[in-house]
Amino acid sequence: MTLATQHSHPAEPVQQMKRLESLDLSTSFEAAIATTPLGELRSTEVQTLQINVGKRCNQECRHCHVGAGPDRREVMPDEVVDACLSVLCEREIPNLDITGGAPELHPRFEEIITTAARAGRHVMDRCNLTILTVPAYRHLPRFLGDNRVEVVCSLPYYNARETDAQRGDGVFQRSIEALRMLNEVGYGRKDGKSILTLVANPVGAFLPAPQSCLEDDFREELRKRHGVEFSRLITIANMPIARYLDWLDRSGNTDRYMAKLVSSFNGAAALSVMCRNTISVRWDGALYDCDFNQMLDMKMLNGYPGDIFAFDGALLHGRRIAVGPHCFGCTAGQGSSCGGATANQ
Repeated sequence: MTLATQHSHPAEPVQQMKRLESLDLSTSFEAAIATTPLGELRSTEVQTLQINVGKRCNQECRHCHVGAGPDRREVMPDEVVDACLSVLCEREIPNLDITGGAPELHPRFEEIITTAARAGRHVMDRCNLTILTVPAYRHLPRFLGDNRVEVVCSLPYYNARETDAQRGDGVFQRSIEALRMLNEVGYGRKDGKSILTLVANPVGAFLPAPQSCLEDDFREELRKRHGVEFSRLITIANMPIARYLDWLDRSGNTDRYMAKLVSSFNGAAALSVMCRNTISVRWDGALYDCDFNQMLDMKMLNGYPGDIFAFDGALLHGRRIAVGPHCFGCTAGQGSSCGGATANQ
């Protein structure tokens, strides 16, 4: 079964956490991780500051774990932007990961990038592609290339039917147009100077195909059908939160999907999940172990900094990470993180 065509706002985070906790799973995530060499999930040093600059988006994707859309009004205020940039520039954090919503809609998007780039940070823009085809933003491909920003863009599949089923009618063709725009300014070339990363996630209640095989398929099909090139492809599992959890419930797939995640638990995949080296900042400045915990409003455990204004790298290094049933989504099969698969299947 593929994703339904209905758009909706997801249930509130508290309701979704209660729903996940009510599931009759064969084991808890804490018990599963205890069987691995890690014993429990703890962080390493902070390598990536991931900032969610708001939930405004020009799309309303049916799988969206953020619940973003055109009518959302959450936007990161200036004082939080300034604090994020101060933390990034004053500490040895090598990567800035900008997400949303459509992060390009934030009024200080370009300033954030230029500030981080001048500080020598590697910047990633999590782009939905279609925003680049909007007249007011058609200059962005060249701007991003000039600042050596890695564009990490969503493309569930190389066919229109599957992509549009998940992201909306006509999105595939607009995405291809945006990819061509990026290619025209140097993205996707073999020299590796302008990195174009595609993100594929399943269009339904199943795990991603092996990342390396899917990359080969995408490369061949996009090149042959559309003349599009890209640098690499990563796969991400659909997380059982926000709109996707609502869809699982509506379609009667929740128990089956969660059972699949639990039975596919891979201890090796847990070694490189994003929460171990990433700090996630909500639009209002609150800190979370990861983007998924953020969407469930699962705060960091007691004793750790609560917001970007209290950022303390020493306290955050080695912290115990808050976990729940949704964490099986990052550790199933080949694993799934913001950087794609975390282990060989």
